[in-house]
Amino acid sequence: MDSPEYLVTDRIPLPDGPSVVHVDVVREDSYRIDVVREVDAAIAVLLAELDGRRAVIITDHVVAELHSGPIAAALAERGQLLGTTSVPSGEKSKTATTAFELVDWLAQIGFARRDVVIALGGGVIADTVGWVASAYMRGVPYVNMPTTLLAQVDAGIGGKVAVDHSEAKNLVGAFYQPRAVISCLAYLETLDRRQARAGLAEVVKKAVIASPALFDHIERNVDDLVECRSPAVDVLVHAASAIKTELVGRDPYEVDLRRPLNFGHTVGHAVETVTDYGPVLHGEAVAFGMAVAIDVARSRGVVDPATADRVIALIRRLGLPVSLADLGVEVDVEDVVGALDKIRQIRDGSLRFVLPVELGTTAIVEDVTSAEVREALTRERL
Repeated sequence: MDSPEYLVTDRIPLPDGPSVVHVDVVREDSYRIDVVREVDAAIAVLLAELDGRRAVIITDHVVAELHSGPIAAALAERGQLLGTTSVPSGEKSKTATTAFELVDWLAQIGFARRDVVIALGGGVIADTVGWVASAYMRGVPYVNMPTTLLAQVDAGIGGKVAVDHSEAKNLVGAFYQPRAVISCLAYLETLDRRQARAGLAEVVKKAVIASPALFDHIERNVDDLVECRSPAVDVLVHAASAIKTELVGRDPYEVDLRRPLNFGHTVGHAVETVTDYGPVLHGEAVAFGMAVAIDVARSRGVVDPATADRVIALIRRLGLPVSLADLGVEVDVEDVVGALDKIRQIRDGSLRFVLPVELGTTAIVEDVTSAEVREALTRERL
């Protein structure tokens, strides 16, 4: 008989009487974030990361037209392209229905465990495709190639993948890290200014909670950053990526829910939910949520007044909403309060607000009342 390629030998003894069996499982994830200027450089990084493996490209209809062609051609030339598909663009595609349609597609084309999923797009694609990758065959590798500023500085990093539910945003998901993140700055040149501003909201969040230096950088370069064509954008994407990975690395599975990264998201997610995940972009909702949190902090005497004024002023300069009227869609205050109550129930009775104290310092509180929220929601910030 031919000798086997390898042998596995165990001699595990029987347990010594009735006892508790302890399970120790340790998982460590490590991956690179490459920030590159040109598309050719991004493709070169991708090919090196794939190392000959087959791959699929999943994107949305808009990004498919703009950016998928060169990647697909490079993979096809090397016999590595297994397939491409796209979903409608926008938050309404971030659903379990879309996710399972993608699972069906992967199964139909014969996607195997060693193949790689390429998530090419903005936050919706990163979240949805990441969750699909986490669930298909109990987990297959995926590479994020974010094409929006919001995805490059936030959504594509950190491994929080999910789809929305009518009860709450990101209700169904997992913690599942990508194999790599490749941020191509050239993709940002195709963004409209509204999308760029929405992405900058997430960078302001990181600057407020963790980096006065980044806050200064945004203040000095507002116009160039909104245009997404200046070297200032390179600094921004690099810095935001480093800050996000540093903060996520401390608690990658959110064992401790007292996380400064949630600044602006408590109210922001509620606004997205009550507006049916469409007319208000995620970054716009977060910007408004930050303004509400600052108002609560100001009323409580928690935040340095000069810091509060400075943050609100920057949000305004970026063209982001700081009041209900700025959202561009009718939002009922009681609906938002009701959505927050639903989030409170989902989180076992706890609703945490991240309140700024000064740049780089935050307070996480759990006793913000509905009355405080109502007052902050209806505040006119002139």
